[in-house]
Amino acid sequence: MLGEEETLALLRRAKAGDAAAKEELVTHNTSLLKSILRRYLGKGVDYDDLFSLACMGFLKAIAGFDEGYGVRFSTYAVPMIAGEIKRFLRDDGSVKVSRAMKKAAREIGRYVETYAAEHGEQPSVKELAEVFHMDESEVVFTMGSSRMPVSIYETGDYKDEKSATLLERLPAGEDQDDMLEKMVLKEAIEKLPEREKKIVFLRFFRDMTQSEVAKAVGVSQVQISRIESRLLKDFKKELS
Repeated sequence: MLGEEETLALLRRAKAGDAAAKEELVTHNTSLLKSILRRYLGKGVDYDDLFSLACMGFLKAIAGFDEGYGVRFSTYAVPMIAGEIKRFLRDDGSVKVSRAMKKAAREIGRYVETYAAEHGEQPSVKELAEVFHMDESEVVFTMGSSRMPVSIYETGDYKDEKSATLLERLPAGEDQDDMLEKMVLKEAIEKLPEREKKIVFLRFFRDMTQSEVAKAVGVSQVQISRIESRLLKDFKKELS
């Protein structure tokens, strides 16, 4: 792997149209590409195609990266690479991750612009998470994957925040796979009829038994069992 300064120098050349610099960046980051694509082996796409998809995501990261983000290029590139592979694997699914992410990114972007115009500064990740009912890490992932040059990559305003960017201070408990799967499930649940949304909420977010849910919804426990089985089967398809 190249050092940070060497990487930035190559990135500047690559963004200026230097094909040799792009090739050198790919070559020196091959281990990163392979470490990401290994997660998707055995899903019906051969290794060479996965590597090509990873390279496509990497090249998009080169095109979208801005040094002003204040984040290491490798940190920025990982969700771009994973997202490119995920989108390919889910092209035949009813829920399009890329569409959902673009929509969310546009909404966040409009909010950031309006907020900045009114307050003279951009909102924090915490504020965005509260407004859009997301986890802070989900906000970062959505904005980073959309290549939006926003303040999540800048240092905070308080003295004790100057040593790290907002992105670097976020908890790292969820990997990119978890984040994408959460977004797919969220989209799938939002499309359900109101009664089925309520069943999902009570069963999986309130941890109620099927009998308790049946009473709350006004149907039999057998009906709840059938609906739950069908929903779980549908969700599994979305994530496959």
